[in-house]
Amino acid sequence: MRAEGGGPDHQLVFTDRVIVTLVILRFQLPHAALAVFYGVDRSTITRAVHEIRPLLAARGFAVPGGAGLRLRSLADVFAYAAATGVELRIDGTETQIRRPRANRPGRRAFVSGKRKQNTKKTTVISDDAGRTLWTGAICPGRMHDQTAVKSEGIGDLFVQYPQVRAQVDAGYRGLAKDFPEQVTAPPKKPGKNASSDEVAAWEEARKAQSSRLIPVEHANAEHKQWRPLQRYIGRREYYDQTHQAIACLVSDRTAMR
Repeated sequence: MRAEGGGPDHQLVFTDRVIVTLVILRFQLPHAALAVFYGVDRSTITRAVHEIRPLLAARGFAVPGGAGLRLRSLADVFAYAAATGVELRIDGTETQIRRPRANRPGRRAFVSGKRKQNTKKTTVISDDAGRTLWTGAICPGRMHDQTAVKSEGIGDLFVQYPQVRAQVDAGYRGLAKDFPEQVTAPPKKPGKNASSDEVAAWEEARKAQSSRLIPVEHANAEHKQWRPLQRYIGRREYYDQTHQAIACLVSDRTAMR
């Protein structure tokens, strides 16, 4: 039996509630479709997802050889990096979401200046093997990458853990300016009057920095294999929880590398 009871409003057993939530996270199927499969009301599927999704999102991120250790905050990531010598890779990613209704306060906050779409932005941190260590600082797409991660107190953590090193892209160049011994960002593009040697040196440094960021780009790509993070069509208030749940699930697999 897949469910308890025999009427249209009976409840799913816990195992099926987990399976339903995983299927929706992976494929973003309509709740009504799964309701037909399980022979229950659509609201039963919705309740199951609302119960299980926050549990998955709160699990934290697995680390290799961690013996059950899970990272649940940015402070945990910095403590882990300081203890193990892991060099962090930090990058931002955006997911298209539904456009807020007209005349709603804060509507423009979701319009990404980069993608020209309504998005939500997430900061992702990985190690040098592309294993997801943390996702967070989730904010409307209009907010700058660096502003989002600074709101999580990353500056204080660099001060607290001076041995931690990080590789970032141009969106976090201000962090590299504030912590030049700890954060490495791409160099600024030379001016129009720069010599050919200066341009060549800049291009070489830019490519080298881009190569060092490949692991976190791979981590982002693994998250984007899950359909809700390709284009999210659910309610915006559940996006943060959805992204966290997916990233935590992905970390379980990547921690085994």
